[in-house]
Amino acid sequence: MRTRFLGFILLLSVCLSVQAQNVDTINIYSPSMNKEIKNVLILPESYGKDKNRTYPTVYLLHGFGGRYDTWLKNVHTNLPELASLYNVIIVCPDGAKSWYWDSPVNPESRYETYVSQELTNYIDAHYATGKVRESRAIAGFSMGGHGALWLTFRHPDIFGAAGSMSGGVDIRPFPNRWDMKQQLGEYYKNPESWDAHTVINQIPYPAPLGQPALIIDCGSEDFFYEVNKALHEKLLYYHIPHDFIIRPGAHNGKYWKNAIEYQLLFFHNYFKKNGSIAELPQR
Repeated sequence: MRTRFLGFILLLSVCLSVQAQNVDTINIYSPSMNKEIKNVLILPESYGKDKNRTYPTVYLLHGFGGRYDTWLKNVHTNLPELASLYNVIIVCPDGAKSWYWDSPVNPESRYETYVSQELTNYIDAHYATGKVRESRAIAGFSMGGHGALWLTFRHPDIFGAAGSMSGGVDIRPFPNRWDMKQQLGEYYKNPESWDAHTVINQIPYPAPLGQPALIIDCGSEDFFYEVNKALHEKLLYYHIPHDFIIRPGAHNGKYWKNAIEYQLLFFHNYFKKNGSIAELPQR
């Protein structure tokens, strides 16, 4: 019995070691901000076994007050298993409190440029990714939900699919919250800038490269519920296809942990439809 037990412990240690090798924190230099930014990188279990294989990439953005490891540590600790299940590379960048804009008033905050150009270029150059929009998706919660849609609407050549969970998709009802005025200036002094930097005013219509695949998820008790409903209605007005999910829930990690599993399946189906990924593996 002791021998079997020690064998089990050894096997478990090996499995945990292999799993740990699939998750890393990488520093990427941002020329636009002249600093290194931390990012969590998650590779699927199959990565590297076939030298000719490429993988789609899902970028996950954190919310206000979070950081690069928030997704993995505080929202969904099983992201490595999900990356292996769907055979995708997951990248979680640090977005500080930027709202993923290139701030018009703070030249040191260039996170739109960082995520849409510097980060994606680095990942494509160093890993076996599909290097087209049909092989990239981006999602996030709260500030990150805003960021995912903002970046997709403004960079349709980079991201082919986007997901928002409890996203702040219209910032104007909240002019004094979450340090947005540090990025845009005071609302009452700069209403045009706030109008130009809110997702609901960035809907791509018409979309020259085709509409991105969109999934929007928000809890019925969330303080962002009304702005998400308004975004949904505006997308309907323009006949823009999208999945819109309202479930009981509030603005918290429990809701986002559940939501990301639906969104990763949505992205898997998008990648599969566009030939970026094979069928789900048999388990």
